[in-house]
Amino acid sequence: MPLRRLLLLCLALSLSGCATDNLDWLGIAHDVTDADRRNYAALERERFPIAAADLAKLDPKFRRQQVAYKTSEPAGTIVVDTPNRYLYLVSGNGRALRYGIEVGREGFGWSGAATIARKAEWPTWTPPAEMVARDPRTAPFAKGMPGGPENPLGARALYLYQGGRDTLYRIHGGGRPSSLGKATSSGCIRLLDHDAIDLFNRVPTGTRTVVLIDPILSKKAPEAEDGMRHAAHERGAAG
Repeated sequence: MPLRRLLLLCLALSLSGCATDNLDWLGIAHDVTDADRRNYAALERERFPIAAADLAKLDPKFRRQQVAYKTSEPAGTIVVDTPNRYLYLVSGNGRALRYGIEVGREGFGWSGAATIARKAEWPTWTPPAEMVARDPRTAPFAKGMPGGPENPLGARALYLYQGGRDTLYRIHGGGRPSSLGKATSSGCIRLLDHDAIDLFNRVPTGTRTVVLIDPILSKKAPEAEDGMRHAAHERGAAG
């Protein structure tokens, strides 16, 4: 490491009052393993080919990996740890497959238990009438934006239902390595396309999904759950 970068790093770490977990500004790439390269390699056989993820910008803690995980939920359950920005697919025996995620911005967080009622590859995104009326740029997609690289739902979407009703919240792709761990979406749970595809292939419809509450994200949420759903739907339920 060049001396100047090393000094900058030491200075940043010493200033605890101004500390940050994001040191991308230093320009120091993250280490990469062979497993990472396999997990995030280019997916050329997809309907819309997906480039390899930029692992230099992907924090190792947010990369797909098997980890120790204690939970009372049975194997096959999805647990979304909103406060820590992880999604766990419970394996049983104290283990889980962990993915890094983006979550809803403050006021658009959602928590509870739901079921994956349907799944879609390269899903269509349809902005609601309220969004079209407010932003004419969405008018061309009033009847749906076809799946593709520009679609905000990314390569895959898992649709969360409660009691047979669509919550309007999704687990979906379209994330970026530099955004994982942040609260950037409109309430949905966003993964990298590579991870969304992997999760999609592992879980069937009917999968129980538990989304843990984040007090910080929820403190400005609407008082009624239906109000929260409407807010997410007005933003296209795209995450």
